[in-house]
Amino acid sequence: MKNFYKSLLAIFFAAIVLMPFNDIMAGNKDRSGEAGAGELLINPWARSAGWGGANVSNVRGLEGSYNNIAGVAHTKQTDINFTYTSWLGGSGIKLMAAGIAQRVGEAGVITLAFQSMSFGDIQITTVDQPEGGLGTFSPSLMAITLGYAKAFSNSIYGGLSIKLISESIKNASAQGVAIDAGIQYVTGEQENVHFGISLRNVGPNMKFSGDGYSLSTAIPGKNNLFTMTQRGASFELPTQLNIGAAYDFLFDIGRFTLAGNFVSNAFTKDQFVIGGEFSFRELVVLRAGYTYEDGIWNDITDPAKTNANRGLSAGLTVQVPLNKDKTRFIGIDYTYIPTTSFSSTNMFAVRIDL
Repeated sequence: MKNFYKSLLAIFFAAIVLMPFNDIMAGNKDRSGEAGAGELLINPWARSAGWGGANVSNVRGLEGSYNNIAGVAHTKQTDINFTYTSWLGGSGIKLMAAGIAQRVGEAGVITLAFQSMSFGDIQITTVDQPEGGLGTFSPSLMAITLGYAKAFSNSIYGGLSIKLISESIKNASAQGVAIDAGIQYVTGEQENVHFGISLRNVGPNMKFSGDGYSLSTAIPGKNNLFTMTQRGASFELPTQLNIGAAYDFLFDIGRFTLAGNFVSNAFTKDQFVIGGEFSFRELVVLRAGYTYEDGIWNDITDPAKTNANRGLSAGLTVQVPLNKDKTRFIGIDYTYIPTTSFSSTNMFAVRIDL
């Protein structure tokens, strides 16, 4: 009976969090480009990115801090992850992510994750010197996620996280905050049926400010210069709703999981994701996914083509057990994502599961 009431509490919590935002999840492609902080839609973790984030319903451990915070509740004891991404090969964009998930108590897990995106050195140009020669600047994007997830019963898991967002260039910056929430439901005789839902990037508008918005000018007839400050326009966050399901086919030698996810984006096209993952005794894991959206295979010159990716993704994990029971691992992950007009995106990660 105690677990029953906990399950009701989890469902009530999810309903309270998710229902007020139903109206904003329109998936209106005509609003593309109106939101900012687009880096929040880039999965920084190699394992889940290897099958396109299809695992919203069955993501486990620290990687749940991206697409479904409820998955963090499955952390056994300690989960540590370091991931490096060469984003859109040849563009010079690098993405670094690191984090830890730590069990606290019997059912709760707290997580802290950090991701940073850098673009290298960019030449400073002006109207008078369009070729540069004035030095360089280095834009940076950063997000810190602090979350808590809990197992409310043997079937229901829920979580909530808060993200601190920072974007900066040489003379202007913006800060913001966003909230993620999610639930997972596990059922079946072998607990091999999974359902999940998550709402991401809900928060107030962000706005840039700084010296870059100031201009020294002279008033006609006056000798003194005056500083004029312009007001920048605010922008919304890229809110996203995920609804997913997965089924585990269990064998003597391992597992094959088929998963799907519907992604409703408030400011870009909606997406449909399907993926599969085969695990050989949890020592070698292969995964692949396909993400479809309208115009994904169009030519790059077609205005309907709004995504640099082709929709495909694939990944590999090799793990070494750290104990005889094979409950603790150290693993290496690799993910490959082909793109249009760029070289591929490559992700490398080291994960320690204690």
